[in-house]
Amino acid sequence: MAVHIEDLAIGDLARRTGVKVPTIRYYESIGLMPEPARSEGGQRRYGAGHLARLRFVRHARDLGFEIDAIRELLAMAADPQGGCGEAHAITRAHLAEVEDKIARLVALRDELRAMLACDNGRVADCRIIEVLADHEKCLHDSH
Repeated sequence: MAVHIEDLAIGDLARRTGVKVPTIRYYESIGLMPEPARSEGGQRRYGAGHLARLRFVRHARDLGFEIDAIRELLAMAADPQGGCGEAHAITRAHLAEVEDKIARLVALRDELRAMLACDNGRVADCRIIEVLADHEKCLHDSH
């Protein structure tokens, strides 16, 4: 028997979205997901709106957006005739954070590669041990 889209149990919603049940409950507790209707037995029952919203949240989280940004983006999505300038600002700020992380990861990769220039000889001559013991021997100030 097919499950009607307006009558999904939390486990069904979790399977359809790839979001774990405790995470769904957490999103409800912080207001990111609206409270669902309850069955006569008190079980949560979700509809198409919940499914769409949770997919939005999941995709935004997969892209690294923070909860507060997702909350703002959801509010904008609820007003399709509104301007999207704030969505651009939120995404621009997130992109700047991602680019900063990438720069730090590139510096980290370069540092680890340089550390591996060690000839696998004695620990006393090991570049890895030397660099770990003295940050001034690093290629970059921060990583």
